[in-house]
Amino acid sequence: MSNIPKTEGLVAAPFTPMLADGSLNLAPIPQYAQFLVQNGIKGAFIGGSTGEGVSLSFPEKLELLQAWGQVDAPDLTKIMLVGGTSLEESKLLAQEAGQAGFQAVAVLAPFYFKPANVELLARFCIQIGEAAPELGLYFYHIPALTGANLSMIDFLACIDGRLPNFYGIKYTHNDLMDFRQCVLFGNQKYDILWGWDEIYLAAMAMGARGAVGSTFNYAAPLYYDLMAAFQAGDLEKARQLQDKSIAIVRILGKYGGIATGKAFMRAVGLDCGEFRLPIANMPAEQYARFLDDLNAIDFHTYASQMPIPAIASEL
Repeated sequence: MSNIPKTEGLVAAPFTPMLADGSLNLAPIPQYAQFLVQNGIKGAFIGGSTGEGVSLSFPEKLELLQAWGQVDAPDLTKIMLVGGTSLEESKLLAQEAGQAGFQAVAVLAPFYFKPANVELLARFCIQIGEAAPELGLYFYHIPALTGANLSMIDFLACIDGRLPNFYGIKYTHNDLMDFRQCVLFGNQKYDILWGWDEIYLAAMAMGARGAVGSTFNYAAPLYYDLMAAFQAGDLEKARQLQDKSIAIVRILGKYGGIATGKAFMRAVGLDCGEFRLPIANMPAEQYARFLDDLNAIDFHTYASQMPIPAIASEL
């Protein structure tokens, strides 16, 4: 694929809705997709960290993939995380994503038997990409969780020219020097997506024009304002907007981390249930205090908005 699409704007990493018993709740997904599109989101990164992909069984991953594949949202690019510890399962899932109408897949570095070098990682990605050649393939770089602390500029140099459908990297690491080199590689050949919401301004200064994030689910207007301020050269305003993003992330941390994102979703009107073990969820008795904290940072002035339900006209 000679013309690699370049993402301009925000790609949300959706939460996977769960029922009270911890099973999948796929019914809200069409509404979820409409919610993302209404708030200007360009793509959905399905089954990633936010989507608990590594906590799902293979049949559940297929169900989730098929549910998003059936969503009628032509303006929403769909990317499915298929890579994990099993090369063969990753290939099967990539093929299913192709049949379900996704535009791309993403691959994690195996996090049990870790690749010792970029050549082994490239071979792993190439085999998955070759299993679904009609789809783009992104490498999802998140060394804090995979433990694969490899240089991404070296990885790009290694895989370059060996997989025609290789699109780029979802870069969830704070090495801005390596990130910048990846952006510039091959005359800015690849789509290098930023993945660290609370320092997106720094990444934009290093050339980021697209990003994948969890807080984009419920605070997309804030980040579009941030991007507009940066592009207008108003750095003081951009820093103030990034501070608001940092305030959101601090509340995430205050109430336990990644699972608190589902509490944010509930606050904007889309109940996604809770996270699976071993992730800790916010105790129910803390939710009212959590809402007070959202009011204290004026969260609802820049939160994503639920679509207004269509009202049938009276005959």
